[in-house]
Amino acid sequence: MKPTLLSLLSVLWLALSACTPSAAPTAEAVESSSPLNVVVTTSIVADVVKNIGGERVTVTTLLPIGADVHNYEPAPQDVARVADADLVFVNGAGLEEFLRVLIENAGAAEQVIEVSAGIELKDFGAHAGEETGNFPPAAEHTDGDPHTWTDPNNVKIWVENIRAALTAADPAGEAAYNANAEAYLKQLDEMDAWIREQVTQIPPQNRKLVTDHLLFGYFAERYGFEQVGAIIPAYSTAAQPTAQEVAEIENAIRALGVKAVFVGKTVNPALAQRVAEDTGIRLVGLYHGSLSEPGGEAATYLDYLRYNVTQIVNALK
Repeated sequence: MKPTLLSLLSVLWLALSACTPSAAPTAEAVESSSPLNVVVTTSIVADVVKNIGGERVTVTTLLPIGADVHNYEPAPQDVARVADADLVFVNGAGLEEFLRVLIENAGAAEQVIEVSAGIELKDFGAHAGEETGNFPPAAEHTDGDPHTWTDPNNVKIWVENIRAALTAADPAGEAAYNANAEAYLKQLDEMDAWIREQVTQIPPQNRKLVTDHLLFGYFAERYGFEQVGAIIPAYSTAAQPTAQEVAEIENAIRALGVKAVFVGKTVNPALAQRVAEDTGIRLVGLYHGSLSEPGGEAATYLDYLRYNVTQIVNALK
């Protein structure tokens, strides 16, 4: 009797087990198997988002490496990418002018996060040749200077905005986002200290920046430079100087003893080359609104800063 009863109980237990539904996967398991679909505008924003999001995000970058955000024309597939995104991270501060129509067409206004939100934007006149009066005035840009990333301390604010947005969209990932953000903030602090140390190699009288367009205002203010002017006296590479403005720039370069003109690698250098030849100063390439190709000299935002600072120091020290 005992063996028979045990056999019957075993069969009954197996039958009941087969009818019992398996436990539903936890929210964390679901989230970890489905990374957030994130779209970003530039490779610089993309790199910072990847550092905070880690494996919990899949990042698509709208602008190809080397593209100039001021001249970018979105492709039809960009509308679909933005429409399908869980979040859309943009620099903001008026930089991505091409986004206005794109966001409207995609119906994605609620998904857009401006990483520069909360940064006190600088007036171009406050750091673009105002002290010297030798350069033509900068063209107005009502939102202020959008090139916030040239100072890594501003990117610390980016990190907080990214962390908050990712956590709101994916609460299960909060611990991961916090850990990633804290680690990256530490790297930004270390980069800030390294830049300050490097700049000490440049005599104070040589800390004058002439660029192809007004880009380095935040960098100049943080690290003791004077952004005395630009070949294109505006925030955008889409602007064009007049012959009179070019002549004024060349006269100012001679009067101020400027040692180099810094030109973006994504900008046509023809005009800057002419100014350099006319004035006899060096033409030095920098990265502006884009990183280099993966594995290149400016493949990450931190590499970008390290490369640009090294170029500036070597040219001016």
